[in-house]
Amino acid sequence: MPTYVAFLRAINLGPTRKFPKAEIVAATEAAGGRDVLTHINTGNVRLTTGMRSRAKVEAALERAYLEQTGFEVPTIAYTPAELAAIAADARELSAARPDRQRHYVYLLKDEPDAEVVAEVEARSDDLNAVVVRGRAAHILMGPGYQAGNVDPFKTERSLGVATNRNFNVVVTLADKWCS
Repeated sequence: MPTYVAFLRAINLGPTRKFPKAEIVAATEAAGGRDVLTHINTGNVRLTTGMRSRAKVEAALERAYLEQTGFEVPTIAYTPAELAAIAADARELSAARPDRQRHYVYLLKDEPDAEVVAEVEARSDDLNAVVVRGRAAHILMGPGYQAGNVDPFKTERSLGVATNRNFNVVVTLADKWCS
């Protein structure tokens, strides 16, 4: 059965969007997921399923999560190979920018078109960089990043449905779940 790593957007952000790990596991199993694992309480889920389409997996999880929580939970799924490639890109980009203070990876539901990629990457400056590779956008923030042209929230809005994780979470999950 295929394995997926799913990232849940906008959960546990306040009193009205609580979604504890035990409930995430139960809802994922209700959607047909097996061998369900979670990592920290920010919506990182590994599962196996008989579904072979990423879109079907995301839709099934989103339905189950809505039923469990009463609110929509956008879900972005990757195969282990896709997540491993994102982590490899993250490592490469971080090594090329040893001065970085923060590295966020925006995980995208859909790959943005070339025009959007060009627009967000053009925001890069001497302090910060935006690099889009497929369904992931890397935002590397350097010293004094607040003075730069890259606004992570504006960038995320430009890219469509997305959720972000920091460098450490992405590489940890790839090492843990994608080997």
